Amino acid sequence: MENSLVSVIIPCRNEEKYISICLDSVVNSQYPQDKMEIFVVDGNSNDQTKNIISGYCDKYQNIRLLNNPGKTAPRALNIGIEKAEGDYIIRLDAHSKYPPDYFSRLIFWAKKLNADNVGAIWITDVLNKTKKSLSIKKILSHPIGVGNSYFRIGTIDVIEADTVPFGCYKREVFSKIGLYNENLTRNQDIEFNKRLKANGGKIYLVPDITCTYYARETFSHIARNNYRNGYWNILTVYITKLFSSLSLRHFIPLIFILSLLTPIIASIVFHPIFLLVAIFSLFAYLLLITISSIKINDKNTSFKYLWYGFVVLHFSYGVGSLLGLLRIDKLFLHSNGKKL
Repeated sequence: MENSLVSVIIPCRNEEKYISICLDSVVNSQYPQDKMEIFVVDGNSNDQTKNIISGYCDKYQNIRLLNNPGKTAPRALNIGIEKAEGDYIIRLDAHSKYPPDYFSRLIFWAKKLNADNVGAIWITDVLNKTKKSLSIKKILSHPIGVGNSYFRIGTIDVIEADTVPFGCYKREVFSKIGLYNENLTRNQDIEFNKRLKANGGKIYLVPDITCTYYARETFSHIARNNYRNGYWNILTVYITKLFSSLSLRHFIPLIFILSLLTPIIASIVFHPIFLLVAIFSLFAYLLLITISSIKINDKNTSFKYLWYGFVVLHFSYGVGSLLGLLRIDKLFLHSNGKKL
């Protein structure tokens, strides 16, 4: 089968720790390099990221460094798409590593399934392996940590999905439904894939294709990242005016936080008995994560870190969503093109 021309787009900003790992895995791919154009779109990095990329550009003729003054991922993706000439456009992440057969397997399955988008199973890993980082890795691959996100927890069959990581798209998809929504600093992939499915597109998750994503390794970084994810869930719905832009799992942490706060407020305003609802919700949650932490703990992890990791993940995400909900005036300013 003739190899199709593939356009690879890699948004990045301040990724000096990871960009070489990513680019090495791309240039060492089994897919013919003369059939790949690689756009690394940098958002004004202020570390060594651009210098590292420039070194790869000097060595490999098919790698180009593009500037992204907007600094956000959707703007970077759109800059790359506008330059791309490939039959398929593959969106990668600089925090990740890709096996040698990654691109050939994506193209094979995209053609076999006649898919609009094909994606791989996301294997979470960490660069520095300690009990803390390996505990974080485990909760980010567990249903209690990430819900029913099949690209994170895995599947044994090829399945239709609502979204996949680092998708391989038919080029014509972008002509049909447009580009990434540049108002979305986060959730741009989920929103785009939801829009694709709403327009009759087919998205498949293929279990025999994998990639490795390097997770953040400290609880402070996990909290900061998931707070922003939660906050942007509300902003995504507000900007798109569609709850269907996301899935129910994205709002479970918010529902949990509300199950604690609403009864507490009701107990103050109406009757103390409402406090029992909050106590029951918190007890049930703590019991769930305690049992889960015991079950998944092993010699490489720590019960303490697993338990605490679940708490940090869920509360930071839920509080982010709650504050996003409470700051509707700020969301209005953002959706009208002003800085948040």
